[in-house]
Amino acid sequence: MSGHNKWSQIKERKGAVDKKKSREFSKLAQLITVESRAAKGSVQSPNLRAAIDRARAADMPKENIERAVARGIGAGAESLEQMTYETYGPGGVAVLIEAFTDNRNRTGQEIKHLLVKNGYVLAAPGAASWAFTKTPEGAWQPNTMVPLSDEDAEKLGMLVEELETHTDVEDVYTNAE
Repeated sequence: MSGHNKWSQIKERKGAVDKKKSREFSKLAQLITVESRAAKGSVQSPNLRAAIDRARAADMPKENIERAVARGIGAGAESLEQMTYETYGPGGVAVLIEAFTDNRNRTGQEIKHLLVKNGYVLAAPGAASWAFTKTPEGAWQPNTMVPLSDEDAEKLGMLVEELETHTDVEDVYTNAE
């Protein structure tokens, strides 16, 4: 009976949890790096402080946080920039995709590929952002909510999940109920 011992089961579960944590830590490190660059390394900056608090809440190790802050004021951070992509999802739902990238062309094409694979297209800048208002914390708040059928909600969930697994994507916002 292969695959039925306890170690195999523990190894698979631990691998899945570690993969999820690694993806989350990478996104948080990118956010801290960008905010550190904007704040010129001052940890008293509200945005950087919020990013660090968010990382601590996710149990990110202190060394990783310090390394991300240092990278923000170092030479490697100049190439990281924040990009916002817009599209319309199932049922006419507006979708905003925020990403931190070191290569605009690569990230743009990869997100475009993910959208086309799911039957959607990348919209022009400003095409979907009118449906949102940016909060002081930097998140996008929907102005109006769009009701979805169960089928459309399932399609939207699959799209958002696939977008969030991309390494450069930080957050995905929708105005679905």
